[in-house]
Amino acid sequence: YIFIFSCVPSLQVASQRMQGVLLLVFSKFCHLPFLRGVQTQSTRTGLGGYWGNKGGVSARMTVFGHPVCFLNCHLPAHMRNLEQRMEDFESILQQQQFEGGTATGVLDHDVVFWFGDLNFRIEDYDIHVVKCAIDSNKLPLLWERDQLNMAKNTESILEGFIEGPLKFPPTYKFDVGTHTYDTSAKKRKPAWTDRILWRHRRTGSPVPTHNAALQRGLTSWLGGATKVTQHAYRSHMGYTISDHKPVSALFSLHFPFKVEMPLVELQVNKEWTKVSDASVRFNVASTYQRSSWDWVAIYKVGFRHHKDYQAYVWAKGEHATQVSWILKLFNVFYPGNYVYSRVAIEYNNDLRFIFPLYCISEAITAINLR
Repeated sequence: YIFIFSCVPSLQVASQRMQGVLLLVFSKFCHLPFLRGVQTQSTRTGLGGYWGNKGGVSARMTVFGHPVCFLNCHLPAHMRNLEQRMEDFESILQQQQFEGGTATGVLDHDVVFWFGDLNFRIEDYDIHVVKCAIDSNKLPLLWERDQLNMAKNTESILEGFIEGPLKFPPTYKFDVGTHTYDTSAKKRKPAWTDRILWRHRRTGSPVPTHNAALQRGLTSWLGGATKVTQHAYRSHMGYTISDHKPVSALFSLHFPFKVEMPLVELQVNKEWTKVSDASVRFNVASTYQRSSWDWVAIYKVGFRHHKDYQAYVWAKGEHATQVSWILKLFNVFYPGNYVYSRVAIEYNNDLRFIFPLYCISEAITAINLR
């Protein structure tokens, strides 16, 4: 996945996996100083909560001071299990709690993106009617009987969740290696099992109902001063490695700018041409709470993950706001282009990482070590 994003200067800032349910969050480098409080959670719902084949994984963070949460779920399969799907979703929301701040639950965040193999099916119509509607491109006929769309009108837990129009055919179930819907003995009825929705936390004005949004062609919602706009929602029918077809969506988020300055600024006074030049200073904002786990690292230009450092040193000094050191402490003497990054890491009780800050100074995006 990191190579997929290689065309965009980006860094993986969060990952969480529970068996086959995987969530990766990447950020452009320019946004890194303003992503804080990154935490992840996972909830098993398979076999009464003992097995992770079903459930949800999430990652949350503050983006320019606004809490945002990404929730990837794999809910129970089969037409008859609609009630179980809703119960599992509610269980996931109840169990996933985050530390610190005001957004301790998933739905407390300003913006929530909910997606995954949600396994909702098309009711009432038999397989022949469904396939005929697909072949004749009468998708709205099927959309009206989609379990998720209908549940939005009756399930309070789905209140506020919005989805763009399903203008692509159902993405399940296909014969693997083909573009043909299931021809096995089970003959699964096609369905939109793979979905991407979003929710904006209400700040006074009511969120429009799903039907009202569709009537107006609404794909964005402005609540308070934060705006979420969906620019694309599509399937990728060319892929044949699974019995599902992948689905993607493109959004833009507009936030009022709450965070004005990075908490940490790195300073390099001159180009490094010899080892004795290799020193750096960083300034820490007075509002930032230092941790004994804080460290400063040196990276090759083009790194994609915080663990890709060439070397690091601990940023010691409980009250210090400036630290400098010589590169020979790293024992790195290879020519090349490097960047500095300060990464604050805290451990919680179960030793999962929390990354409250990434800071890469644009002024030193290429330090030449010769």
